[in-house]
Amino acid sequence: METVRIVENGVQAKQEIEQLITQGYTKDEIYLLAHDRNRSEDLTDALDINDISVQEQGVFDSIANVFKSRGDELRSKLESLGVSSNDAERYEEELDHGKVIVVAAKSA
Repeated sequence: METVRIVENGVQAKQEIEQLITQGYTKDEIYLLAHDRNRSEDLTDALDINDISVQEQGVFDSIANVFKSRGDELRSKLESLGVSSNDAERYEEELDHGKVIVVAAKSA
């Protein structure tokens, strides 16, 4: 089961992450996505949470993402965390508008 939060900026993302931690998620179970790759990396580093990696996506999907557009890559990453394809598309549209997505997904 995953929890997805849409926020405007890093300050709101930090607040959501802290709230998710109080709800029982660990930092290893919380991920952040932004449409701009640099913004995503900067926020992930600053907030000390995970990027969606080969471990979550699998080798094949990670390699395939190299050849995808950023939007396709983001949808694929969301789906790898258990988000449905319809929801992933909707969240990716939010990312297109400059929003930040925080996803908490319990380890299986």
